Amino acid sequence: MLLYMSTSPVREVSTPLHSVSVAGAVVREDGRVLAIRRADNGTWEPPGGVLELTETVEDGVRREIFEETGIKVSVERLTGVYKNVTRGVVALVFRCHPEGGTEQLSDESTAVDWLTPAEIEDRMGEVFAVRVLDALRSDAVPSIRTHDGRQLLGEQAAS
Repeated sequence: MLLYMSTSPVREVSTPLHSVSVAGAVVREDGRVLAIRRADNGTWEPPGGVLELTETVEDGVRREIFEETGIKVSVERLTGVYKNVTRGVVALVFRCHPEGGTEQLSDESTAVDWLTPAEIEDRMGEVFAVRVLDALRSDAVPSIRTHDGRQLLGEQAAS
């Protein structure tokens, strides 16, 4: 049974088809950012994945980063919300700080590396590079962006 949190009259009932994922832009003191090369498709991305139903957002970020890289982190702040309109995925990206651990591969990663901003732009596709670059901005306003899995479709600054 679905519960709707609206007081508006429901004209048509539709089943929500979104999933929520979390990712971390883990930034070292030297400005390098943690990235993985995914085992399933070979693309470079910030570590992350689907948020589990029973965990908090911050716990999900910490779990995904540790599982994929072996690095323990503290979560600093939300830096962006990204919606893939093709797949129905809403991704929450957080700036994080490394707290310990050692880089290691997982079933989900074939490489783990600390990249410079220039390397991020060179290795990552547009929709993943922008997540990391947004996290490196000095302002504290999260970005809100929409994409189709390959290209950005629009953006709006959160207020």
